[in-house]
Amino acid sequence: MSECAGTPGELIYEYTLQFTRVAEYGASANAIFSGQAPPPAEGARFDVHFEGPITGPKVKGTVKGVDYLHIRADGRCQLNIHAEVTTEDGKKIAVAADGVGIPEPGSPVVQLRENVTLTSNHPEYVWVNTIQVWARGTVDVSKGEIRVKGYAA
Repeated sequence: MSECAGTPGELIYEYTLQFTRVAEYGASANAIFSGQAPPPAEGARFDVHFEGPITGPKVKGTVKGVDYLHIRADGRCQLNIHAEVTTEDGKKIAVAADGVGIPEPGSPVVQLRENVTLTSNHPEYVWVNTIQVWARGTVDVSKGEIRVKGYAA
């Protein structure tokens, strides 16, 4: 492991992102996210596109991507995130993550738990290939805002 690799529990990055677009496949995202309608029995699928700045001691730049979100009939969200980080020096880091979103009853806030894999072939960032990232955060669907902190596992 290179000396840039994160040690267990070390903060790698944090971000505050904004929804840029939500693709719907029949069910209304606004109705489900606001609690006006429950997810259908078969669940609901949405593509939630996002972007914004990523900061932290190890990774800085911008992130842009999409969560191929599946909301189960019981309200639990299954995350399937694909994104790219463009670092401050113009390099790319691929992001793949899965996890869960757990809605807070009576609130527009969803608690996030993510299992994140970072990948890069740029010599300055090849260290990301050797770590696993666990991330925690929230989504405030009323604001279209995602806040997450990622730590070396």
